[in-house]
Amino acid sequence: MNVRPISRASGDARGRRNKGLLALILGVLLLAVTACGGGGGSNSGSASGDSKAKGSDTAETKQSQAVVTIAPKNGSKSVDTSGALKISAAKGKLTEVTVKDADGTKVSGAITGGGASWTPATHLAAATKYTVHAVAKDSDGRVAAEDSSFTTLTPKNTFVGYFTPEDGSTVGVGMPFSIRFTRGITHPEDVKKAISITTSPAVDVQGHWFGNDRLDFRPENYWKSGTKVTIKLNLDGVEGRSGVYGKQTKTVKFTIGRNQVSIVDAKKHTMKVTQDGKTIRTIPVTTGKPGYDTWNGQMVMSEKLTVTRMNGETVGYGGEYDIKDVPHATRLTDSGTFVHGNYWGGGAFGNYNASHGCIGLQDVKGGYSKSVPAAWFFNHSILGDVVVVKNSNDATVAPDNGLNGWNMSWAKWTA
Repeated sequence: MNVRPISRASGDARGRRNKGLLALILGVLLLAVTACGGGGGSNSGSASGDSKAKGSDTAETKQSQAVVTIAPKNGSKSVDTSGALKISAAKGKLTEVTVKDADGTKVSGAITGGGASWTPATHLAAATKYTVHAVAKDSDGRVAAEDSSFTTLTPKNTFVGYFTPEDGSTVGVGMPFSIRFTRGITHPEDVKKAISITTSPAVDVQGHWFGNDRLDFRPENYWKSGTKVTIKLNLDGVEGRSGVYGKQTKTVKFTIGRNQVSIVDAKKHTMKVTQDGKTIRTIPVTTGKPGYDTWNGQMVMSEKLTVTRMNGETVGYGGEYDIKDVPHATRLTDSGTFVHGNYWGGGAFGNYNASHGCIGLQDVKGGYSKSVPAAWFFNHSILGDVVVVKNSNDATVAPDNGLNGWNMSWAKWTA
């Protein structure tokens, strides 16, 4: 009698287990049907869709036939600043090339040969890391890209250029842009190409080498008043001579002021000062005495000194003079020609020539008076003003003796 209830309980448990197992089997089958059917019983449609997708992926991932080549190789060090960077494309055409330094400054260049190559328009800077990104397309329009980086050489020997006039200055109509290099240049065209000059209003400006360490730029005729001149020195990385590289990048700007040209007549002992073509004053002067005649020609003011010492020994005249307080001196040549005040000349001014080659104007000892001719002329002059000497018994001043390239014809200047 005690066994029956236990037997019923055991049977009930088995029944429940069987029912649960059946439900689990039905659920698994239902999930399997749902997964295979994809909903709505459209199994064949789904299979067709998957097949199309696979075909499309295969088409899109087919690689471009274009091949981009960048020289120098990625990671290269001590790369030459000129001639080493070359980018080309085979089995396709270049469509985009970007070369820039660590600061993001881009290197200008052009795609040439119908997309076959790209070359920089200028040299690269020294000791600089550059990155390159180049893209080419094949005949089917598929693109191929290549990225690279390299670092240019760090030169052991360098040069710079010292120039005149100063940045931001206002100068006279005769002022050239003159740059003197600390090393003799044996690759003049490369150096000259790295210096660009623009003007407003536009005028043709050409450079001329004096020796191998000086390069001057000027227009054919005197500058027009008000002209704004901008010079860009892109010398960093330029190989000026074998193994010697420039290390200078600078922009220089100057403005041309009013037109002042003073004409000295050595026979009449006068200096006629003109501004914008009009005579504003005629001053009696004394020029070089016989044997010490003043240079003829066009001379540009390159330095102004309120007072200076003039010693004959410095210009090969022995101990003929040593004046420690020459007032109101304006340099015209490297060899020592000045327009200056003279307080010891007595009655020479306007009457006879008594100097050792300079142009003397009446002054007072100490140069304190602003009304005397020398002080007036000094205060009305700026660097770059022109002094023209005529009717002297000496030759014409050499074009490289001071900033005096105007004494060379335009044909020779540009030859």
